[in-house]
Amino acid sequence: MILSSFRTTIMAGALACAGMAGPAATALARTSYDGTWSVLIVTRSGECERAVRYEVQIENGNVFADGGSASLQGRVAPSGAVRVSVSSGNQRAEGSGRLSRDTGGGQWRGQGSEGLCAGIWQADRRG
Repeated sequence: MILSSFRTTIMAGALACAGMAGPAATALARTSYDGTWSVLIVTRSGECERAVRYEVQIENGNVFADGGSASLQGRVAPSGAVRVSVSSGNQRAEGSGRLSRDTGGGQWRGQGSEGLCAGIWQADRRG
């Protein structure tokens, strides 16, 4: 089920303006949000999994998750504002919110295999 990947997106939904980490990202300066984050994604409405926890990486302000079948794009602004989008086949989700030094949170909504879903996300820095 892509919901796992779908959920990852959301925190990361939480996380920022768009753009995946890649060769162009290496030219950007490191940000105070870079590192490993644990994201809890909670569904408040719709037929998606009720709660899922994912690990995401932020590098040079770009948000990404290792592995999975979904495409995740996200960016954290210098202010901590984050926006992410994720898609896999005909399923997709968008998330937004804000990070502080070690925590963060926000909202997400999307289209899963069972219909529309929405909820919140909470993030904690790891390591």
